[in-house]
Amino acid sequence: MTSLIEDSRAFPAAPPPDLNDPRKITSNDWDAFRAVEMMTNHWDRPGWPPGHKAYYWMLAFPKEQELIAQARSCQQALADLDMDEVPPDGLHITMNKIASCADVKPAAVDALVQLADGTLGDGFEIRAEPMAGSTGAIRFSVTPWTPLVELHAALHRAGLRAGVPGGKPSSRFRPHLGILYNNRARAASPVIDAVAPLRGRPSVTLSIARVDLVELRREGRTYRWRVLHSLGLPDQSLAR
Repeated sequence: MTSLIEDSRAFPAAPPPDLNDPRKITSNDWDAFRAVEMMTNHWDRPGWPPGHKAYYWMLAFPKEQELIAQARSCQQALADLDMDEVPPDGLHITMNKIASCADVKPAAVDALVQLADGTLGDGFEIRAEPMAGSTGAIRFSVTPWTPLVELHAALHRAGLRAGVPGGKPSSRFRPHLGILYNNRARAASPVIDAVAPLRGRPSVTLSIARVDLVELRREGRTYRWRVLHSLGLPDQSLAR
């Protein structure tokens, strides 16, 4: 089992004390967000020049209508913040970065998929929980973390075997599901106050049955991607 560590480069810097307890996960996310004083421009990041593309593993939810409706309702409630909305077909959980498309040949990506296939464990369920945020976004907390961390670790191991550059280690992984990206420097307090009333909304159950390897790009202030490979995660209940 992968252990998460405290790391100032992650958000929240400190992981929750229990990776399976929804209350502790959502409280940890919310406490970290409430401690933010200034929000930063999400798009002001090095490593994304015009035309840049990168390979990532991600979980995408283009057909989860309950999640889409919940996200849209929260976006409308926060419209006065003038942040950049994640479109309905763009809702996702970023898993592992693989590499810039300029640094890895397609054959290496295909080899990675072959190594990962069949090694990622079973499918599982998570829940998109009440709103929280980070220094650059507003997002759903997700619970529980354990199956997501284990999937991240399995993908990371496959990347090591395939020899691709990879991204952050699983010990720094902090799963979340964004709905709004902050597009300028601003004081966090009014944003936190606006998000707080949304925390009473119900959570949404999501079935995780596959993980996609995508070619990710930016179009303006939106992430878009092309799915290159999709690996199924077996339904454990069918094996009983």
